[in-house]
Amino acid sequence: MYLKDFEIRWSDVDANRHLANSAYLNFMSHTRMAFLMELGFNHKTMEEQGIGPVVFYEHVYYFKEVFPGKPVRVSMEVMGMSEDGKFFEFHHNFYDYKGRNVAHCEMMGAWVNLKTRALTGLNDDFLNAFSKVEKPEGFRVLTKEDTRKFVKIPKDLV
Repeated sequence: MYLKDFEIRWSDVDANRHLANSAYLNFMSHTRMAFLMELGFNHKTMEEQGIGPVVFYEHVYYFKEVFPGKPVRVSMEVMGMSEDGKFFEFHHNFYDYKGRNVAHCEMMGAWVNLKTRALTGLNDDFLNAFSKVEKPEGFRVLTKEDTRKFVKIPKDLV
């Protein structure tokens, strides 16, 4: 499990004086990118490969309020990945300063080729980096059907 600590800043708080929804999303995104950078997925290597990560969805479940004054710890686990690395599922948990689980998030994403704007699998070096990551209980190999679990069809105004 990858862990990252955050200080709650004034700008992370909403009108109800607790951690804002946008702060949860920002903390998770920062945690994911820090994890990926440690695996070798930094700006330079992703640019060389012409890829970038995209988020399909983030389902956040809030259990307890988080207030300024105490740090929050965010975890990240790789819960699923397709065989070619194109699709991934990460889970995040938020813990207060006492280690109590205050929120949970399930997110799914993929890699996009930045030239063609099409989804793409990972090269062997990146796949090898992910193969060394500890697999938590419940890890699964993702199929295309897994990515369609919450099918939503756009409905234009026109």
